[in-house]
Amino acid sequence: MFRIVDNARFWDRMARKYAAHKIADVAGYERTLERTRHYLKGNEAAFEFGCGTGTTALRLAPSVAHITATDISGEMVAIAREKAKAEGQGNATFEVARPETAPWPDGAFGVAFGFNVLHLVTDRAAVLAGVHRLLRPGGLFISKTPCLKEMNPLIRIAVPMMQLIGKAPHVAFLSAEDLEREIAAAGFEIVERARHGSRGKDVRPFLVARK
Repeated sequence: MFRIVDNARFWDRMARKYAAHKIADVAGYERTLERTRHYLKGNEAAFEFGCGTGTTALRLAPSVAHITATDISGEMVAIAREKAKAEGQGNATFEVARPETAPWPDGAFGVAFGFNVLHLVTDRAAVLAGVHRLLRPGGLFISKTPCLKEMNPLIRIAVPMMQLIGKAPHVAFLSAEDLEREIAAAGFEIVERARHGSRGKDVRPFLVARK
């Protein structure tokens, strides 16, 4: 199993290639952004973890007062900062940080985002506890997570083999039920469940949870 430092190195190596990657399901992605914006009032401080190269943070930035977007990969954050500068986006800040050790005070944010990342963290309980701490009472945690238990079983063979040769990071095999149970155990109430994919079976549940 990869440790968090190994995950960071993996994503550092992959950052430029990841930045060039095209969104596979644009319609599904836009639907997720639209539904996320439905919950944003425009005056909240937002937090994102696993922001990657900042694409989603920059798309959501105009809908919040400020977004602090984080990733464990310094290379990913560097690319996100480049994109923010190129776009002239002044209310998005990108930092290398993790929710479980984040330096911001309790209740610092009104909303938190975790898109396509919960299956990649090694200690989800600690991450979810960190997100819970960072949110004010009544704050929202909005996520979308690939649930690999719902995918072709052959992936359970392929992923470990790729990890052995350094071609894949830590990946957890979750079901939607597993995911909801863990989010609830962290002290959240699920207030919306949806699937936004527009191509075939959608294995990425979109969840909105309230602290």
